[in-house]
Amino acid sequence: MPQANRTALISLTDKTGLPDLARALVMAGYRIVASTGTANAIRDLSLPCDDVEAVTGSPELLGGRVKTLHPVVFGGILARVSSADDLAELERAGIGPVSVVAVNLYRFGDTATRPGATQSQVLEQIDIGGVALLRAAAKNFEHVSVLAEPGLYPEFIAALERGGPSLEERRRLAARAFALVAEYDDAIASWFAGERVGLPDVLSLNLPLRSRLRYGENPWAKAAFYHGEEGAFPQALAGKTLSYNNMLDVDSCLRLLAPIARPDGFPDTAEPQSPVLAAIVKHTLPCGLAAGSSAHAALEAALGADPISAFGGIVAVNARLDMASAQLLKPRFLEVVAAPAYDDGAIDMLRTKKHLRLLRFDSRLPAQLRAGMTVRSALGGVLAERPDESAPPDRWQVVTERQPSPAAWRDLLFAFGAVRQVKSNAAVVVKGQVTLGVCGGQTNRVAAVELACRRAGDAVRGAVLATDGFFPFADGIEAAIAAGVAAVVAPSGSIRDGEVIEAARRGGIALLFASRRYFLH
Repeated sequence: MPQANRTALISLTDKTGLPDLARALVMAGYRIVASTGTANAIRDLSLPCDDVEAVTGSPELLGGRVKTLHPVVFGGILARVSSADDLAELERAGIGPVSVVAVNLYRFGDTATRPGATQSQVLEQIDIGGVALLRAAAKNFEHVSVLAEPGLYPEFIAALERGGPSLEERRRLAARAFALVAEYDDAIASWFAGERVGLPDVLSLNLPLRSRLRYGENPWAKAAFYHGEEGAFPQALAGKTLSYNNMLDVDSCLRLLAPIARPDGFPDTAEPQSPVLAAIVKHTLPCGLAAGSSAHAALEAALGADPISAFGGIVAVNARLDMASAQLLKPRFLEVVAAPAYDDGAIDMLRTKKHLRLLRFDSRLPAQLRAGMTVRSALGGVLAERPDESAPPDRWQVVTERQPSPAAWRDLLFAFGAVRQVKSNAAVVVKGQVTLGVCGGQTNRVAAVELACRRAGDAVRGAVLATDGFFPFADGIEAAIAAGVAAVVAPSGSIRDGEVIEAARRGGIALLFASRRYFLH
């Protein structure tokens, strides 16, 4: 490259934030050199930009597979500008040093996990030049700022405006670049090993620090939050930073909003599920889950399910939160309210509550949380799991003469969707797509049924009940019958399933067996 006091190399797959970055670089006196697509985007902003091939003297090769892999490019990036020898060598070669490298990688993960993606399509998304550029720039962080993802641009621009970035800031940018490359390579290695939906042979957790928390579950513990996917975490709109316990509760709350697939054996005559869900969680346990025709209707029902437990809880809804919903929530003490969208007036109204945190999340996030890998520590190591897509689907079978009504079918599916997010042993009572009694964390399954029914009060009569595991004895189903429950769904698998079925028949209730269990420990 010809000599330039300050040169920035930009090659972007994701052009989010490019206008602000390019303008800031030009304002700071940088010459911009970019790959073809990025260069065109910059020139569309009426900003000056040179193509990489114009300064290397080499056109893109192999349909774009080779464009930045050139000594002119890497010489400029790897040169130690504090070294007189390096500068003299650049001078002889006609190469100018590069002090900013902004690169993001091909979307390998999106393609590799896309249904129907062919091998050739996946292989084309393995970035070669981008990874090399990031590594080179990060290695030379003493002289180069490396920007590996759009979320880093605002911090870099602010540093640029005050004459930076500093050496420590460049070190942090380099750390993120190396972490991102490690994540990328791990995804590729897993794909080659045939682990597109399974678990890798080596689990690499290269997660950047997103925030240091005031403390952990208790004030005497230190804690921090690490997250790898920029933009995947809910956006904070108002209120204090989420605490350690808030984050656990938000995770549990959003999982309740994930859609529940109808199992095999579910009749078309069942009443349809209402489109909007509202969930309330306290200490990771649901204390209110309801469906309705609107956010307001669902929230009102969820709050009414257990008003005492809802105090100080986490609330989430899967629809736009409107003014009527904001008016419903404003008088109540809540830790967090989360929704995929808000009316402007609703945000303004809830923002006045001093201690309330407002979050906006991508509507796809609940389903992604349910389908993604979960990781937790155990015995000094790490346990990881994810749903097995090759497993047979859940299948329901009515094992009594009495059949559920169309409304009961709907409520049984709703209850089974709720109970999977309750700590084992768990039982949930539902009527009209509203949880009336939720009980979890019991060592005694009969006690779980009894407590859930007791919490439902008189409304338990004619309601449905779901449990996360099978009834090992008939006493659990007998407790539901005694309370007045009309229909029960539970996994099969007990050696005494016959006794349980006979007890349900004697009690005159509908009993359904599911082929899957949903323990939560």
